[in-house]
Amino acid sequence: MTALTVIAHALTPALRGLVLGGDAEPDPASVEAVRELKLSADAVYAGPERAAVQTASALGFDPVVEAALRDREYGEWAGRDLEDLLGTDPSQVSAWLERPHTATPGGETENDVIARVADWLGDLAERHGDRGSVIAVVHPAVVRALVLYVVDAPAESLRHVDVRPLATVNLSLHAGSWSLALH
Repeated sequence: MTALTVIAHALTPALRGLVLGGDAEPDPASVEAVRELKLSADAVYAGPERAAVQTASALGFDPVVEAALRDREYGEWAGRDLEDLLGTDPSQVSAWLERPHTATPGGETENDVIARVADWLGDLAERHGDRGSVIAVVHPAVVRALVLYVVDAPAESLRHVDVRPLATVNLSLHAGSWSLALH
């Protein structure tokens, strides 16, 4: 059995301020808090965001950076504050928030993210088989997509999965199938 621990990266100003996308430095206090986690793994992966890589480093790992584990692509809205977007184009933002099958202009839908992380999980299963322990440090949106994929929930369920910085989710692979592993 492969055990996968997925960790949401440390808090960033973008997460605090509801800014879509970006690659901000993580909050130093949040990075310091992650040092308290005592984890070991046969392999460690991280999304390409600085916060993900620095969170993995604070855990004592030199992660393999995986593009497939990147945050959702927000296209033209990348780096913009959600409140500002609501002020300039409330109908388009409302449509995007209410229907996860809707992409931001030039961006990804929630289903796109779920498909991307599902492909990564399939690759991970091929690399590690049914053995070993793996850690992935990623943006909270990627944690949510992984959970939705594993429990076979529709993208509309994303608003029911709240992922905070440094949250952890445990998944297990057995006989080619991923499961949510509650401890």
